Amino acid sequence: MELLTTQRHEQVRVRRHGVSRRGFLHTVSAGALAAGTLSLRDAMSLQAAELRKQGKSMILLWMGGGPSQFETFDPKPNHANGGETKAISTSVSGIQIAEGWAKTAAVMDELAIIRSMTNKEGSHPRATYQMHTGYIPSGSVKHPSLAASIAKEISNPEFDLPAVVSVGATQGAGFLGVQYEPFMVQDASRMPQNVATGVPTNRYNRRLGLLDRLEDEFADRGGDVVVKNHRDLYGKTSKMVLSSDLKAFDISDEPSSMKEMYGDSNFGRGCLLARRLVEAGTTFVEVSSRGQGGNWDTHDNIYERVGDLTASIDPATAGLITDLKDRGLLENTLVVWMGEFGRTPKINARGGRDHYPRVFNAAMAGCGIKGGQVIGSSTADGTAVADDPVTANDLFCSICKSLDVDPRKENMSPLGRPMKIVDGGAPVEKLFG
Repeated sequence: MELLTTQRHEQVRVRRHGVSRRGFLHTVSAGALAAGTLSLRDAMSLQAAELRKQGKSMILLWMGGGPSQFETFDPKPNHANGGETKAISTSVSGIQIAEGWAKTAAVMDELAIIRSMTNKEGSHPRATYQMHTGYIPSGSVKHPSLAASIAKEISNPEFDLPAVVSVGATQGAGFLGVQYEPFMVQDASRMPQNVATGVPTNRYNRRLGLLDRLEDEFADRGGDVVVKNHRDLYGKTSKMVLSSDLKAFDISDEPSSMKEMYGDSNFGRGCLLARRLVEAGTTFVEVSSRGQGGNWDTHDNIYERVGDLTASIDPATAGLITDLKDRGLLENTLVVWMGEFGRTPKINARGGRDHYPRVFNAAMAGCGIKGGQVIGSSTADGTAVADDPVTANDLFCSICKSLDVDPRKENMSPLGRPMKIVDGGAPVEKLFG
């Protein structure tokens, strides 16, 4: 049984990452260049196409509402600002995190915690937008999410399932268009709605043919742009509906022991679905935190509410990292844990913490990230970054480096303005060892 499991994992690696194919392409390209039969531009195009097939992926664990750094990865038990939260040891000597995160503490050797995130946006909508796109909101342009930009660069166009999937609401593809819009899943425990044709495949295809003829007539009358977008959407949807890969959405296939490891919660089931999707070939999956405590906007009763949240998020986070590693997927899957900002150092009159972008946490694992370390620190009272400040764009550049995406790649906005995937910032080199 163990041998069969190992063989299956190796097959997944070959299917998703295409190592030998990429190496062959590199050799052929270099030889052709030397012989003068292939231009540099052609070689770069071939390598870009191959990059889209190598199978790197990202899972974003989105802590919507702004998680408190004190109650997550930067506790201050020896200072009044730390409140009632105690610190616990992790699997890495000298690194402590907040109580309630015991299972995450056990996989600390795979995690890199950033305690020196800093920003200026303290409004939920603006900060959420920025931490998904790398840009502050603008009335003149709808920026693509980082998920869409990454999918455009490295997703496999031949893959039947959506390149971007979100368990819960998220930012859209902006001006990159419907091809990179996230496929929304509201309940990970159930198959997505409206993914069955309802009629035999041949009849379904005849209906699509009729739709094509109607759209041709509409395009001839000046609706060509609308028709193109509609065809892109329907083409991608039909490909998914008719694909055998659709079963990746069905977590009922998983054994009960696996479901227990992730935890019996919406977030746990979302993380389990995320693993299934990246294993199948999806490029980017976002899982939004949900729990009895609602979201992380803990202006009141912070300890009770954080306790409810960590009860579901802690086992799911640890389970995801463990499962990815066991399957040989962590080396090519980047896991990022973050929210839009942190919480105030001082507890307010309602027993909660308010918005605080000046210093907050993020965590990363997999895909070239050196685990078992802490990047940066906050001051003893938690009011400011003490060393190694990391901005949103620094984080985005680091994500791009992990996934072999050029952060300075430009996409053209509808207004004819070239816009970089990440405008400014630099990779945090300590993350990579």
